[in-house]
Amino acid sequence: MNEKVVLIGAGSAMFTRGLVADLIRRNEPCSLGLVDIDPQALAVAEGLTGKMIAAKQAPIQLCASTDRREVLRGATVVICTVGVGGRRAWEQDVFIPRKYGIYQPVGDTVMPGGTSRALRMIPAMVEIAKDVLDLCPDALFFNYGNPMSPVCRGIRKATGANVTGLCHGVFHVGKWLAEQLGAGPERMQYTAVGINHLTWFTEIRVDGQDAIPRLQAIARQKLGQAQSLGDVTDAFSWQLTELFGAFPAVLDRHVTEFFPHLFSKKNSYYGKTLGLSAAGQEGVNDAYSFEGTIAHGDRIFAEMREQVLSPDPLPPDYFERISGEHEQVLDIVASIRRDSGDIYSANLPNQGQVPNLPADAVIECPAVATASGMKAIAQRPLSPGLAGTLATRFQWVETVVDAAISGDRKQFVQALLIDGAVDSVETANRLAGELLAAHAAYLPQFKQN
Repeated sequence: MNEKVVLIGAGSAMFTRGLVADLIRRNEPCSLGLVDIDPQALAVAEGLTGKMIAAKQAPIQLCASTDRREVLRGATVVICTVGVGGRRAWEQDVFIPRKYGIYQPVGDTVMPGGTSRALRMIPAMVEIAKDVLDLCPDALFFNYGNPMSPVCRGIRKATGANVTGLCHGVFHVGKWLAEQLGAGPERMQYTAVGINHLTWFTEIRVDGQDAIPRLQAIARQKLGQAQSLGDVTDAFSWQLTELFGAFPAVLDRHVTEFFPHLFSKKNSYYGKTLGLSAAGQEGVNDAYSFEGTIAHGDRIFAEMREQVLSPDPLPPDYFERISGEHEQVLDIVASIRRDSGDIYSANLPNQGQVPNLPADAVIECPAVATASGMKAIAQRPLSPGLAGTLATRFQWVETVVDAAISGDRKQFVQALLIDGAVDSVETANRLAGELLAAHAAYLPQFKQN
């Protein structure tokens, strides 16, 4: 079938570039609608996409609009990469908690940064879901926006829309683990279950043999090297592997944020400070610089804008397959259309597939592509230890979803307390007040609080 793909949040330029390159390589007639509420970001995305299509004379019909309703009608695939407030709001999610001694390397999933981001993201995504149900109710509906579990849970709780959350983290770590085990990805099979960005590889087999003991041996070797050489890269993930007999995705940059009682303070990450840039910070060692992440995103967008404005042709590598969030979505769509039974990692509500996780909680787990969409595959119960690392997180999700939809300030404070990064109720209240004030333009639901 000729797909009509609508990408909402097309200003996420790297995602747009990767998706368009994948569409071009398929060389199948389709329509592509680009949506972004920022006219400048949309102009860059549209200009870049048009230049790519023209260069390859691809059979893709392109349209773009700041009003999603103009392009949603008749869509067969809707992909959301929305980031409400963009990188400038994301900075405040991380910088404001630093004033309270709370440091995080990413700030888009959990801890105060992820909690704050959820308040902006959930209402916006609920409104998008309502338009999808109104204008293209049969479309395959995918979300890439973070925080993944709260966003998908919020959409389903408020609208019932059948959204599937996608993230390339498990896929990426699966390939990385194959390298660690000295095996090609085609030789390795795995099961990964959890919450997005803390998803546990509970089973790993290479050539049909249990590879977890080998992975634990590698963990002990890595930890020994960390002690002797001072290289702490992903040391916590290796520690967890040795301790729990399962590997956590997506490595320390994300996984540490689920353990704020261990790592959120200055110099608490093996003598380093998570997320903090060392520039101008005497005596502070940084790990996974947040400022570096933001600067990289700004730089990539500026480079793309220059390439759109330049009369020169795009470089050849623009059309090569690149790694990133986009890289499986078209494969998933094709698998669903063929009813192929291919298996992918997806974020779906728990309808019994993991017996000892909460019902309806949006969990990341193996799912099979069928003609009716993605269907989660039944799993064995997680061990008590692994389930314990996730238990309060799903209650945090419920609390922050309710706060975002209702605009209840007390529920926002509750979510900050459940998360565990704050040191007191007073800190949670002050932090909530500052974050709400900083993002007031995006949080009309909180105006009466």
